[in-house]
Amino acid sequence: MTVHSAIPVFKLYGEGAPWPTLDLLHCESIHSRSSLYEWSIRVHQHADIVQLLYMHRGEAHLEIEGVQQHLREASLVVVPALCAHGYTFAPGTEGWVLSLAAPLMAQFEQQFGQPLSVLGGASCLRMGQEAGRIATLFETLHVEYRADNGARDMMIHSLLGALLVWLSRQKGGVSQPDSLSERRRATLQRFNQLVENHYREHCSIAWYAGELRMSSAHLNTLCHAFHGCSALGVVHQRLLLEARRSLLYTSLTIAQIAEEMGFSDATYFSRFFRRASGCAPRAFRQAAQRRALSRT
Repeated sequence: MTVHSAIPVFKLYGEGAPWPTLDLLHCESIHSRSSLYEWSIRVHQHADIVQLLYMHRGEAHLEIEGVQQHLREASLVVVPALCAHGYTFAPGTEGWVLSLAAPLMAQFEQQFGQPLSVLGGASCLRMGQEAGRIATLFETLHVEYRADNGARDMMIHSLLGALLVWLSRQKGGVSQPDSLSERRRATLQRFNQLVENHYREHCSIAWYAGELRMSSAHLNTLCHAFHGCSALGVVHQRLLLEARRSLLYTSLTIAQIAEEMGFSDATYFSRFFRRASGCAPRAFRQAAQRRALSRT
């Protein structure tokens, strides 16, 4: 069976790059992106990103999986991975959009000790008396994300943890509209989780397909439709992301990183990294160190 996706798939709306940062999240104001598109974000989806949109002031018309709502008060919208969604904002609308990559969600689920079910379905929460408190949380996250202060990652994770705890406590009142592609979404979410749990083991695509009880060809078709690459490409993107983060944020040697990533030797890892990113691991690390020095 051939799967065609008529709805555009982005990492971030309007961008063709795989992921614009080595951070596992992206935070921006509603204004910064929406104003580039005349305040209208056409219906699209993200293959492996959960988004939290907080509208603090203004007005917005949103469509999520065919369900339309009009917002005139402070609201927080949860958009799970593979959920078709779009927005039209009144010019000048204030708020923020937080995009969370699958590896980060896996970290927090491990910390919580259970799946973050509140992020598994689309929902819209009216803030009411909580508006000021949640606005402060999003604004602080945005400031920390854009800055390069000491213990930045620790601060961001603390703020995000507080937001996710608050959001999980609201789940009793969250309504989840029916999905028009629930089966495919569930399959891709399961694949994303399998990749997160096993990417260091270099499992075959046949193994992943077997775990999902489908053929390798069907899994590749789904990945091409929603990720824009093969299933193996998805696994390689995850390996590359972690390798880049290790090169940037740790003092591990190339050989140690290769071992951490499950490669049989450093030469094989270096060939993989060069082929995927266009430069050798050592050159990537040295360039990052030069950029850091130039900012001091």
